[in-house]
Amino acid sequence: METPKNETFRDSIGTVTDEGKRAWVYPKKPSGRYYERRKIVSYGLLAFLFAAPFIKVSGNQFLLFNVLERRFNIFGFPFWPQDFYLFVISMLIGVVFVTLFTVGFGRIFCGWICPQTIFMEMVFRRIEYWIEGDRNKQRKLDRQKWNAEKIKKRLIKWFVFLVISFLIANVFLAYLIGSDKLIRYITEGPFEHLSTLLPLVIFTAVFYFVFAWFREQVCIIACPYGRLQGVLLDNKSIVVAYDHKRGEGESGRKKFRKNEDRTALGHGDCIDCLQCVHVCPTGIDIRNGTQLECVNCTACIDECDHIMESINLPKGLIRYASEDNIEKKKKFEFTPRLKGYTAVLIILVGILTGLLLLRNEVEAKILKLPGQTYQLKEGHIISNVYTYKLINKTTDTISNVRFKLRKYEGEIKPVSTSETFEIPAQGLAEGTLFIEIKKSELSDDTIKLMIEVYNDTEIIETTTVSFSGPRTYN
Repeated sequence: METPKNETFRDSIGTVTDEGKRAWVYPKKPSGRYYERRKIVSYGLLAFLFAAPFIKVSGNQFLLFNVLERRFNIFGFPFWPQDFYLFVISMLIGVVFVTLFTVGFGRIFCGWICPQTIFMEMVFRRIEYWIEGDRNKQRKLDRQKWNAEKIKKRLIKWFVFLVISFLIANVFLAYLIGSDKLIRYITEGPFEHLSTLLPLVIFTAVFYFVFAWFREQVCIIACPYGRLQGVLLDNKSIVVAYDHKRGEGESGRKKFRKNEDRTALGHGDCIDCLQCVHVCPTGIDIRNGTQLECVNCTACIDECDHIMESINLPKGLIRYASEDNIEKKKKFEFTPRLKGYTAVLIILVGILTGLLLLRNEVEAKILKLPGQTYQLKEGHIISNVYTYKLINKTTDTISNVRFKLRKYEGEIKPVSTSETFEIPAQGLAEGTLFIEIKKSELSDDTIKLMIEVYNDTEIIETTTVSFSGPRTYN
C-alpha cells in the first residue's frame, strides 16, 4: 500500500517545532468511558497520596521516607539503616512489577498511576479548562494581547497553581520529615523553623515550574521510563494502538462524506478528523504507531469511539491492542517473558515476606571493644569488655531489659547502669558491659558465646560474640 500524501512521520519529539522552539500543547478536554474510569482511579490515588503521611499503623506513619534521619516506614513497617536490605528488596519488587506490566500492557503505569500524569491531567489541566476554557479558547487567549481579560484569567490560574503546588510541597515534606513534625512546625510558626521553610519554598517552586510550564515535557524529556518501554515492548505487548488495517483500508484514510460507500472506494474507517491528535496531552498522532511520548492515557480511544459512534461505524478503531492482534488477530498470550518476570516477582515477594516474618522488633549489636584484651581476675575469672547497642523498632518503650549467657556459667555486668534498663520507643540503648567467665569454662583461647536479651522473662533477641582468654590445657 502506498503511503498517503498527508501521512507524516517525525524524527524529533512532538513538542518541539522545526525551528527547535517549544510547541505548546493545547489538548482538547477529554471525555468518555475510559476518562471516567481514570478519574475514579486518579482521585482514589490522590486521596491515598494526601492521607498516607497522616495514617498511623501501631503508632507508625503509614509511609515515611526520612532520608536525613535514616528512618523509613512502608505500609506501617518501620525500616532502620540495619534493615536497608529489606528496603532494597522492596524497591526491586517495585521495579520488577512495573517492568512486568510494561512488557504486558505498555506504558499503562504512566497513564493511570503516575503522580505526574494524575496531577497534570486530573488537577492542573482541569483547573485550566475551568478558568480558560477548552482547547480553542486557550489558543485564542494565548494569541490575544495582554488585555484585562487575559491578565485576570492568567493571574487567577497562576495563583491557584501556586496554592496547589504549596499544598503538594507540604504533603511531600510530610513524607520526608514526618506528619507530626510538620504539623508541629506549622502550629509553632514557619519562621521558627527556617531550615525547613527553605526546602518547602524550593519544593513549591519545583512543583509550580513542573505543572505550570514544564508539564508534559517531564514525561517526554525527563522521565527515563519512556525510553525503557522501547526496550521492553514487543509485538505481543498490549498498548493504546491505532488499527491501521481497518483505518487505512486499501486506499488510505479519507474525510467523511454522508451516504458515501467508503468500502466500495477502498477507504478505511479513519475519516482524518484529527480529534485523536487534538485530545492528546503530549501532542502526538497515534496513527503513526507507538511513540516515545504516548503515556497510554486513553484520551484518543474515547475521542475516536465518539466519532465512530456519530457516523455509525464500529468503535475500537483506536483501542488497547497488540501489533500481533492488529496484524494477525492474535489474542493476548502469557508469553515466556511474562512468565519469567512473574516468577522473579513471586520469588522476590516470597523472600521479602519471609524476611519480614523473621524480622525481630529488637536488634542487638554487641562488639568487643577495640584494642582491649582479656583480663584475669581473682578466682580464675576471665573478663572481656564489649560495647552494646539495642535498637527498638516498635513504638512502645521496652522496660526491664537484661542480658543472660546461654550454656556458659558467668556474669554480664553493664557499666554505668543497673542490671536492668529500658529501650526508648523507636530509639536505642547503648553502653559498655563486661562478660566474666570462669577460666575452667574455656575449652580454647577463643570461644563463641550466645547472649540472650530478655524483657522480663521473655527472650526478645539473641546474638553471638567472641570471648577470648589464655590458652587452656585440660
